[in-house]
Amino acid sequence: MMKYRNVQMLLIVAVLSLFLIRFQFLPCSNNTPMEEKPSPVHILILSSWRSGSSFTGQIFSQHPSVFYLMEPAWHVWVTMYQNSAKVLHMAVRDLVRSVFLCDMSVFDAYMSNQKKKSDLFQWETSRALCSPPACDFFSRSDIIPAGSCKTICGKYPFSKVEEACKTYSHVAIKEVRFLDLKVLYPLLTDPSLNLKIIHLVRDPRAVFRSRENTVEDLKRDSSIIVRSQGTKGETGPYNTMQVICKSHAEIYKAGSRAIPSFLKDRYLPIRYEDIVRDPLARAAQMYKFAELHFTPELQKWVHNITHGKGQGARAFDIGSRDALGVSQAWRKTLPFQKIEKVQNVCKDAMDLWGYQLLQSEEEQKNMSLDLLFAQNSP
Repeated sequence: MMKYRNVQMLLIVAVLSLFLIRFQFLPCSNNTPMEEKPSPVHILILSSWRSGSSFTGQIFSQHPSVFYLMEPAWHVWVTMYQNSAKVLHMAVRDLVRSVFLCDMSVFDAYMSNQKKKSDLFQWETSRALCSPPACDFFSRSDIIPAGSCKTICGKYPFSKVEEACKTYSHVAIKEVRFLDLKVLYPLLTDPSLNLKIIHLVRDPRAVFRSRENTVEDLKRDSSIIVRSQGTKGETGPYNTMQVICKSHAEIYKAGSRAIPSFLKDRYLPIRYEDIVRDPLARAAQMYKFAELHFTPELQKWVHNITHGKGQGARAFDIGSRDALGVSQAWRKTLPFQKIEKVQNVCKDAMDLWGYQLLQSEEEQKNMSLDLLFAQNSP
């Protein structure tokens, strides 16, 4: 009887030992958790017209891990132009959310059934739409000029936009049609999104001067911002600037205070002037915020694109230029009478963002670049 019990115990021990060994080395056992695919990062470059946002968008577009679209809400405003910016906020937000989730069926409401990739607003500024699987003529690691892409990549079907989007770890959108941060709260609390907001601002005097050079390009947008009556006469441009400055000042105040708590570590304000004064440092800052690696190739591109001889005269021109010089051209070309008017309607915003007010034409001529900005950056 004793021998039988001993044999029985040995068999039980052997079976348990085999079970434990098998359990330990199972590849998907509880001791070895499954590797999860990282969640996509969603980046919204939030700005206003003529604020250097096209260039800032390219800093993200040219990154090989980023799927980028420039102002997709343009389609909403073109289709529903009879409405105010406030009324259109919901439609713009819904479109942006769908793009972040790579659901491009949202464009069906704003395009014809026979749409092609080239029907998408400024599609050629997206490196992701100029490389596989959206276009086979360039490599995904290439720095791709918009002109070269537009020439040979335009005939691909619209379905390639969604197909390409789903292959990237980061989705970035540059948008100028949000005038209230609260509109974005549902996206910031949406569990399907990992949203980070880069809020780009620029000296309102420089914005005003640039808008003067692109009046016709911005006519529809200005009308939506202040309605058609507000754009007329000599006061029209200042009415538009007042709305833009006020809205982005409110956005900055809400974002920088990180209230509510879901804004904490998800809002980065940055001045365009700081980008062009130290492009590599500011690009590195934005990449770190967006969880992206700043490759040597991109560092070289950022340096070259900001240290050229071009003057950036055309709207949406993102070629090589003297970026610092272009950003300060208003100081020599904008009459002081206009500077005073812009400062009057944008004073609160300028104070918030650390822009120094000019008191006279003499001061305009003599003030050094370093003194033009207060010490505190946003």
